[in-house]
Amino acid sequence: MARSPTQLKIVPATLAPDAHAPAAGATQRIVDSITAAIAERRLMPGTKLSEQKIGDIFEVSRTVVRQAFNQLSRDRLVVLEPARGAFVATPSAEEARDVFEMRSILETAVTKRLCATITEEQIRQLREHLALESAAVNDAAVPGRTRLLADFHLVVARMLGNEVLTQMLSELLTRSSLIALMHQSSHSAGESHSEHVAIVDAFERRDVKAAVRLVGKHLINVQHNLNLDPQQVDLAEILNR
Repeated sequence: MARSPTQLKIVPATLAPDAHAPAAGATQRIVDSITAAIAERRLMPGTKLSEQKIGDIFEVSRTVVRQAFNQLSRDRLVVLEPARGAFVATPSAEEARDVFEMRSILETAVTKRLCATITEEQIRQLREHLALESAAVNDAAVPGRTRLLADFHLVVARMLGNEVLTQMLSELLTRSSLIALMHQSSHSAGESHSEHVAIVDAFERRDVKAAVRLVGKHLINVQHNLNLDPQQVDLAEILNR
């Protein structure tokens, strides 16, 4: 499922690269841009990441690029292979199940806490996000739509004010994007948006049980629409003519 290197396109996520920027800042810029490209499904699983090409894009040394690759490797978004280089990770079915299990644990806890304390202003913010989602679902720009649908879960988490939890969920959501690409998710953007609307409706009613149930159902639906258990091929049956 790897892309040809000629298809690799990474655009810096923030400002244009500065040749005199500190190495740490340059490293983070590369990490942020590759992470965004994965989350928005612009980088496919298995894509080879060329040190030289990325160094040229960001106008930094290959040493800085390697530092970024090492950080992405720790986040399990990139795999480093001896003598071959860096590749966008290709999550296994087992890893996919683990990711969704962790998301379920975190998002259930977030939902329970937030639903008990959510304010009218936070409801308004969620409605504004849903409006952006609705517009994006009808748009042909898939990366923006994908980003908004994932960001819904981060908008909810940030309302608790726990940055550690938000960062953990952000990393899981990026890995979920890779998983969806690797295992061909059939869960449509329209379905995800409708489920988000139902979750916000439950928040507005302060109905904790309904909100938890709807979040759990949403994650189950997304996971069930992944091809994690492809049909086993019986070669003897296929070739026995």
